[in-house]
Amino acid sequence: MTRYFLFLLVFLELRHLGYAQSGELPLRPGDRITISVGAIPDNEVAQIKGVYTVSDSGTINLLHIGEVRALGLKPSALQRSIEQTYVSREIYTRPNVLVSIDSVGDATMRQVMVTGVNKPGAVPYKQNMTLSQAIMTAGGPTPFGSMRKVKLVRAGRAPTVHNLSSGTGNPSVDVQVQPDDQIIVPE
Repeated sequence: MTRYFLFLLVFLELRHLGYAQSGELPLRPGDRITISVGAIPDNEVAQIKGVYTVSDSGTINLLHIGEVRALGLKPSALQRSIEQTYVSREIYTRPNVLVSIDSVGDATMRQVMVTGVNKPGAVPYKQNMTLSQAIMTAGGPTPFGSMRKVKLVRAGRAPTVHNLSSGTGNPSVDVQVQPDDQIIVPE
């Protein structure tokens, strides 16, 4: 019984980690990221650790390795890229890099399109924004809009339908949106 419980606990934690990683946003110019590093000489940690802004050309500039491409990479992929570059150039043997997004760049670059609402069109994307928040930012559903079959269209994926009529707060229904998503509130 204990073995079963332990297996279930590990499975649920791994599933949670997979969701967190799949929810990462690709980096764009203007995004501010924090880079932390360990397993390197203490006097160099302070020179690398800090807040970086992704340049217009999609790069960041790091100690010893110079420009690193960040454009289009998710933070976890950039993290691996930085670690591999330090190792392949024989600067550090096993650096431990952590990359996190502090803030996204220009709001005009990151938008969510919402239709079937009182103010249809582009809504500025905000980190952790949910379907219902995007709909309410666009003025809420029209008097004939149905929150029972809200369609989420995300590039590269099949559209999904969400029933938001029972309210918000359930993350399996009121999912987080991503930049460039399209939300359709049908009549």
